[in-house]
Amino acid sequence: MPPDDPTDRLEAYRAKRAAERTPEPFGGERPATAVEGAGRLFVVHKHGARRLHYDLRLELGGALVSWAVPKGPSRDPADKRLAVHVEDHPLEYADFEGGIPEGNYGAGTSIVWDRGAWIAIEDPMTGLEKGKLLFELRGYKLRGTWTLVKIKKSENEWLLIKERDAYVDTDGGDVFPEGSVLSGLTIEALGSGLDVGAEIGAELERAGAKEQAVPVGKVDLMLAETRQRAFSRPGWIYELKYDGYRILAAREDGEARLLTRNRNDATATFPEVAKAIAALPYDGLVLDGEVAVLDETGRPSFQRLQRRGRLSRESEIAHAAVALQATYFAFDLIACEGYDLRDLPLLERKRLLRTVLPEVGPLKYTDHVEDAGEAFYDEVVKLGLEGVVAKSGDSRYRGGRSSHWVKLRADRTDDFVVVGYTQAKGGRGGFGALHLAAYEGDALRYAGRVGSGFDTRQLAETRKALDAITRAEPACSHAPSGADHAWVEPEFVCEVRYKEWTDENLLRQPVFLHFRDDKPPTDCLWRGGAGDLAAVGAVDIVPDARHVEFTNLDKVFWPNEGYTKGDLIEYYRSVSSWILPYLHDRPVVMTRFPDGIDGKSFFQKDAPGYAPPWLRRLKIWSEDSQRDLNYFVVGEEAGLLYIANMASIPLHVWGSRIGSLEQPDWCILDLDPKGAPFTDVIEVARAVKALCDEIELPAFIKTSGSSGLHVLVPLGRQCTFDQAKTLGELLARVVAAELPEIATITRHVSKREGKVYVDYLQNGHGKLLVAPFSVRPLLGAPVSTPLRWSEVKAGLTIEKFTIRTVPTRLKRLKTDPWSGLLEIAPDLPAVLGKLGGRL
Repeated sequence: MPPDDPTDRLEAYRAKRAAERTPEPFGGERPATAVEGAGRLFVVHKHGARRLHYDLRLELGGALVSWAVPKGPSRDPADKRLAVHVEDHPLEYADFEGGIPEGNYGAGTSIVWDRGAWIAIEDPMTGLEKGKLLFELRGYKLRGTWTLVKIKKSENEWLLIKERDAYVDTDGGDVFPEGSVLSGLTIEALGSGLDVGAEIGAELERAGAKEQAVPVGKVDLMLAETRQRAFSRPGWIYELKYDGYRILAAREDGEARLLTRNRNDATATFPEVAKAIAALPYDGLVLDGEVAVLDETGRPSFQRLQRRGRLSRESEIAHAAVALQATYFAFDLIACEGYDLRDLPLLERKRLLRTVLPEVGPLKYTDHVEDAGEAFYDEVVKLGLEGVVAKSGDSRYRGGRSSHWVKLRADRTDDFVVVGYTQAKGGRGGFGALHLAAYEGDALRYAGRVGSGFDTRQLAETRKALDAITRAEPACSHAPSGADHAWVEPEFVCEVRYKEWTDENLLRQPVFLHFRDDKPPTDCLWRGGAGDLAAVGAVDIVPDARHVEFTNLDKVFWPNEGYTKGDLIEYYRSVSSWILPYLHDRPVVMTRFPDGIDGKSFFQKDAPGYAPPWLRRLKIWSEDSQRDLNYFVVGEEAGLLYIANMASIPLHVWGSRIGSLEQPDWCILDLDPKGAPFTDVIEVARAVKALCDEIELPAFIKTSGSSGLHVLVPLGRQCTFDQAKTLGELLARVVAAELPEIATITRHVSKREGKVYVDYLQNGHGKLLVAPFSVRPLLGAPVSTPLRWSEVKAGLTIEKFTIRTVPTRLKRLKTDPWSGLLEIAPDLPAVLGKLGGRL
């Protein structure tokens, strides 16, 4: 077990090295991350010593616990790679890259082969002591769950093993990019002493670049105009628009410098980007790009980026540089090695840019497509990304806004200046809506108001900030009049999503997204009434085929019955027309069983990054996880089969749909026996039906597919989840009072006394229901099956509804027993009035 004092742990490390003979760090003051107990950094060095090997290092307790892995990590769980536990290294070693001179311990060249965050799945101290350490890696090359297992008869020998998850590679294609994630250099290139800067300088001269230094502080950003309509034009290229901060990144005299569009220095804010810039083997380097913070699916998250941008304490920034890593997406090369590239055509600048950036790491090349702008834009919209930047391929880099660069936002979002607010009414706190404006020339013009998209905390905090900058008159023209309006100085900028501009030049259906503290108000330009850039040379768009490549169809998923993965897929194919209405426009959560019901399983909300672009996703912020979750939304048979091919046996869904995520379609009562006889479950279900009939509330029922029954009452998206839960509680209390001998609302199993639990707590934002017609990972392959109420009687069993029997049943029924559930909108006030009489 590592001791509490990290300096003691470095005694063995320092004993093997002489500070005056090696450039390796020796560890100084306790690092900022250790002060906060971050413990999340991992790094893998590729070390060309006497024998080539890889060094895996995990930050723990203020130092790097290290293992030498001779053959390197493997993503194949069958490859159990030897990992020799060596001396702890100082945290500063995570940044070390270079040559260790001959005659020194570990002489040879070392590069930072991978880097990122690691998360201990079980207690790491206990794991080290007992000889089994289970953890997740979130690096640029290594991802997913891994285990280090100590070989019992050896003091220092362990095995590094990849656990089965979405990042497994068993087909022999386990090949990683070999360059450093910082400098991009291989150990061979770094060890040879090759002057790559001189090489690129010679190429720049041949390309016609001007030999002239370009100080980053003197560069004026080239800015894009905004258009609303996508276009395809020969000679134009189309890049993804990232939801990030525009940053000029420079390496001058060996030091990195990051400047925002306001010329503020962001070097200390994003140290992981600055380290990578400083590690590049080029000087006089100026890059243009965007800094973004990605979520687990590789999508930019502006909320995460803002959290990073607002940090100021060194220890918090050091922690966030590991836990919320930033990525710099470079899209232009302005200067390098004493050459000014701004007069070169864009496509030539991008060709050279690709050569100076590492293949993988915190610095990424922004790729593009040529000509097919409309097709590219359509795919961006499907993926729910921010938009596209169209650029003329022969454009030169010129400061200021240019028609040679055009922004095409996927969801019509834009930035506006806050110029005032309306007073709050009813029970709402803070304010009613924010007044917005944008600059038309040198003056602000009113653009409308936005009142949705704020949470309670934002309402209060924003009102407090605005009250400090009030003014008597509006700072814009065309503003509304009346006593209900308050006006403020035009200091705050916010991003708003909207449908379109109205004929009155006001925003239609605006929704607040977030404040933009990285952008000055003067950058918010008037878009109302703006024309669209005509599409020239449009190409025919051929939709991507919704093709699913099925795998391992013969793998047995239910050993007792012999049912295979292929049987699961064929079941979902046969019931697709029945199940899809309950998946449509609804977030789906998977539980994957790659080795069948007797193997390991894992719960997955996030859609993996390798999923096909045609499969729809929906990004939803999770307060519990404090991150964006990227859900699948399945609306067609191909999507359903793709998820089944991912070995997701059950499909769980939200109770609400896109566009009304806070308004559920139903209220659920889960009748859970947990030891009670199933005959009691049937009796309780019939009591619920009788109560619903009495108060004129429609009710639908299905088997859970496990041990109980689910009763759902339609709500028609007329109320909130809290109100749905209240309705469920009232129904449950009445039924439990009517059948006290067999029904209870007591949650704890030990206190239920063998009664059926009438669970109403499954009504809530993000709560899940096993979808109707979904298979369950249990013996017999049971299916959660909608029933007719006439079937809920003695003799009903859950076991009769399986992947073998349900398709035949549906052919016999011809109509769905749940027909109408999603359309019925009962008179809820009348229902509650009648229900109140029963309490």
